[in-house]
Amino acid sequence: MAVTESLQYTVEDHIGNVEIRRYPTIVLATVTGLTDNAAFRVLFRYITGDNRTRTDVAMTVPVISNGPTSEELAMTRPVVSDNTTFSFAMPPMYSISTIPEPLDDRVKMVEIKSRRMAVLRFSGRAGAESVKKLEDELLHTLKENGMRTRGTPVLMRYNGPGTPGFLRHNEVAVEIEDLAPIQK
Repeated sequence: MAVTESLQYTVEDHIGNVEIRRYPTIVLATVTGLTDNAAFRVLFRYITGDNRTRTDVAMTVPVISNGPTSEELAMTRPVVSDNTTFSFAMPPMYSISTIPEPLDDRVKMVEIKSRRMAVLRFSGRAGAESVKKLEDELLHTLKENGMRTRGTPVLMRYNGPGTPGFLRHNEVAVEIEDLAPIQK
């Protein structure tokens, strides 16, 4: 299993410390209704060959989580989680029709269409309290600038749990409306 590049995006603009990005369509391998650690193990088995073609699927960064943060994750690339789902982002070479089919029926493939995200970078540990403050800051900045959001903010982590806090690169992000104006 190899780690590939970061998810690719295009920077469209900045609003203060907030970066406006366009992300391409991505495919997620998702598990619902398990704890983060249990879901991680199921998905890790999938990417290390527990699929119909017995193919190792490379991992990409960042880890993307939605909901309570957990510093105890055994691995941090690439993950999307919330209170009920936990997902790995698949490498961009795969589409929903070309990704290896999982053998475990708890693993579902989901395609997320291209979207525009507002992103606020930070370093250090991503504890629930500090992430909540940064999410509030992000949403406040967007509201002050007439930006409309969709869904809830997500946490994106770029480093493994063994990386010292001061070296960690993290981001909070939220989807924004495509037609939302960027006001300076």
